[in-house]
Amino acid sequence: MNLREEFLRLLDEDREFRLMVAGKLGYGDVLRRLERHDRKFNKIVNEIKKLREDFNTEMSKLREDFNAEMKKLREDFNKLSMRVEVTIGSMGRRWGEDLERMVLEIFREALEKRGIEPGKVEKLRFTDRDGSITGVRGRIVDIDVSVRDGKLYLVEVKSRAELDHVEALYEKVRAVEKYLAKSVSGVFLVAVNVDKEAYDRARELGIEVICGSIIE
Repeated sequence: MNLREEFLRLLDEDREFRLMVAGKLGYGDVLRRLERHDRKFNKIVNEIKKLREDFNTEMSKLREDFNAEMKKLREDFNKLSMRVEVTIGSMGRRWGEDLERMVLEIFREALEKRGIEPGKVEKLRFTDRDGSITGVRGRIVDIDVSVRDGKLYLVEVKSRAELDHVEALYEKVRAVEKYLAKSVSGVFLVAVNVDKEAYDRARELGIEVICGSIIE
């Protein structure tokens, strides 16, 4: 290795030699300041990296906590919604049953003249699971029934009866006969008010209407 190469090697590898040469050239103090600045800069860079790592770790934890809290809130909300739905459904059923009893009581005299005792009217409810009865799989049939002298009578109670109610009642008659394997002897539509077209249609289908008023 010649002298030049050795000189360059020492400049590159030997810090003391490098400082000595820089001092001879008048740059020693500058070089030392640069080295101090490099150390400070590297320290700052390392601190920034650590801060970034700590920040990312904290953010990850915050996201996990937030997601966990949101999941719990959703679960609590779903449970509350289910309880409210069940409560409202229960209230609706009770209200419907109370309304039916009230309407039957209003028309007690008219019903008794036809041999129907309101207190002995019972609820018949069944599900056509395979569709063999109504033609629709899973359809629920819900109707009031009264049995007198071995004869079956159907009673549908409405606060206001409309044409669709009459058509549905007629379909229920066929379904009940098929489900019980027994003929229906009479069908009664009991309503506080009934639409005129519903009244006329009921008479066409052989359904007797007991009502407070007919609405044109």
